[in-house]
Amino acid sequence: MQYHLDGFRPGDPTLHPAAPGRAPDTPLPQEVDVLIVGCGPAGLTLAAQLAAFPGITTRIVERKPGPLERGQADGISCRSMEMFNAFGFAGQVLDQGYWVNETTFWKPDPDRPGRITRNGRVQDVEDGLSEMPHMILNQARVHDMYLEVMAKSPSRLVPDYSRRLSALVVEPQGSHPVKVTLDRQDPGHEGTVETLAARYVVGCDGARSAVRQAIGRELAGDSANQAWGVMDVLAETDFPDIRCKTLIQSAQEGNILIIPREGGYLVRLYIELDKLNAGERVASRNMTVDHLIAAAQRILQPYTFDVKEVVWWSVYEIGQRLTDKFDDVPEGEVAARLPRVFIAGDACHTHSPKAGQGMNVSMGDAFNLGWKLALVLQGRCAPEVLHSYSAERQAVARDLIEFDREWARIMSERPATGAAADAPRFQQYFIEHGRYTAGMSVTYAPSALTGAATHQALAQGFGIGARFHSAPVLRLADVKPMELGHVVRADARWRLFVFAPARDPLGAGSAFTGLCRFLSDDPASPLLRHTPADEDPDAVIDLRAVFQQHCHDLSVSDLPPLLLPRKGRLGLTDYEKVFCADTRTGRDIFDLRGMDRARGCVVLVRPDQYVAHVLPLEAHGDLAAFFDGILLPATRVQAGAS
Repeated sequence: MQYHLDGFRPGDPTLHPAAPGRAPDTPLPQEVDVLIVGCGPAGLTLAAQLAAFPGITTRIVERKPGPLERGQADGISCRSMEMFNAFGFAGQVLDQGYWVNETTFWKPDPDRPGRITRNGRVQDVEDGLSEMPHMILNQARVHDMYLEVMAKSPSRLVPDYSRRLSALVVEPQGSHPVKVTLDRQDPGHEGTVETLAARYVVGCDGARSAVRQAIGRELAGDSANQAWGVMDVLAETDFPDIRCKTLIQSAQEGNILIIPREGGYLVRLYIELDKLNAGERVASRNMTVDHLIAAAQRILQPYTFDVKEVVWWSVYEIGQRLTDKFDDVPEGEVAARLPRVFIAGDACHTHSPKAGQGMNVSMGDAFNLGWKLALVLQGRCAPEVLHSYSAERQAVARDLIEFDREWARIMSERPATGAAADAPRFQQYFIEHGRYTAGMSVTYAPSALTGAATHQALAQGFGIGARFHSAPVLRLADVKPMELGHVVRADARWRLFVFAPARDPLGAGSAFTGLCRFLSDDPASPLLRHTPADEDPDAVIDLRAVFQQHCHDLSVSDLPPLLLPRKGRLGLTDYEKVFCADTRTGRDIFDLRGMDRARGCVVLVRPDQYVAHVLPLEAHGDLAAFFDGILLPATRVQAGAS
């Protein structure tokens, strides 16, 4: 990581200097730019991203008295791990979590149907899908890591706990049109009412969202009338795959999904329970944790399962529900109204937990919205860009609901007989949809933020609309091996990766040199047009270059000044903008990502790590036009604009 830019900084480099007037115990102000309601994974993802901008007044409130301690979600997809790297704590998750390496499958023993037998095993994540593994870690620890990012940010943002949203009204006029009423519930302040006005409010307050209700949205869907139990336990067992992710289908007793947890001993079990009658709620069955333990013991026969301690448990009904829109603007008024209130996570989509997507998709919602709010409030984007949040993420949630409905149905099927029993349907479905469960299925449709696939052939492995698929490179200045995607941080900046052609890329007449000349000198250059003169040259668009030559065959002194920008209070040179293919390991990024070696190309990456466009090096006009359609000219940038 980079620091010391504005002078020597001793101590923890992740602890940013506090912005003037920012302290953890600051009372709620009367006006805020963004009010986040709910400290779940969506709310904390959004808060952590916005906390990096002290010029944006952000507060997050939570009705509970303090941080989450145990239970709830635990699966972290490869895609979420890539996102965590942008926030700076993927390494902590790798150190503390359980790595899902293989998944095993069990079915009824054909000779003794009352017993289960292993039917197969698969690698959990296919090779080359991501540099990150599939992880398991208590959701509360993920929350802790987000809270640490917030507390160390220039904003020193901490949640305001024990506050329940009791009213929300959007007024037609004013710079802070969303009026909010909060009821305090902490000891000594019971009954105290706080009111504030916000430019934007984001409801991350769960399936019973008060924010969603206030804007008149509803969760619509159905229930599968199937009860499942979940428990985190410390247990003794002779089941051989207890430390592997395991899907078990028994003959008569139902199914189990085993998820080993972090720490080497803890394990989570999702256990199929009773079929519910139409309209019946699971609470009416009065199920206890003893019911869950007994069901697990029956399904696991002939193996023993002796529970020593129950850490957390719950019983739930399978259901899939979705909100038609994720903001407060009616579909027919999009052209006339700007969104002021948003919902994310369980507030707008609910489903079963067995696919491991709930927390992951919720955090994806917030990551999509966060950079858009940041750029709008900084005056870098027009507020119309905020319409894209609902358009993009509602489509993602709809796909999730359809996947989960089919997955839940298959998980509750009775075992097949005859030839079909050789490969249970849930085993086939899991293998077929590995990319989905890894979080790699999201592809945003063409829009102002995502270009057409006209030049996709220049970089076939960087699918437009898909997440930027990292690959190994060597940093030119110090020959450091690293992942190129890891330069994308959660800082609301766009990335412009320039992949140089093979022949003489630094020659006077090369397309690479011509692009650098355009970007540094032409008034139409997006770097010049959208970056204020008093800010660092990469403050809005972070330019990086990747060469096909090995580091030993290039010299830093031969690079154009554009790739050695001088930054910060001291005007120091940034030497970390240029990379080379790692040609000596057989993992050349140009080969791995299907690049056109002869022509090279430009890959534009959104602040949320998704590929926005692929263009030829010579397409200066198209490059300028794309950014003109998203970013405002620098002369119009004003702090706190909305």
